[in-house]
Amino acid sequence: MTPQSQTTSEGTWWELATQWSVVRRGITYAVFVGTALIVINHCDAIIRCDFTLGLFVKMFLTLIVPYLVSTFSSVAALRKSVCSPQE
Repeated sequence: MTPQSQTTSEGTWWELATQWSVVRRGITYAVFVGTALIVINHCDAIIRCDFTLGLFVKMFLTLIVPYLVSTFSSVAALRKSVCSPQE
């Protein structure tokens, strides 16, 4: 493993989760996957323009879940790359 990869792959969970590459990946997944899930799950309400506070909360959570899944898996992969020997 090169010294550069060691410095970017080591740190606390929070330091890894807030790296720009991890945040950017999470945002990308949240936008694409979250939007697809919002359309699938709430298209009837959107078509009717039936927007309520509850619907906005559900839509927000629908965007947050893919972001969190991406962030948790990215941090786990970064931590594993530090722990396992590279060839």
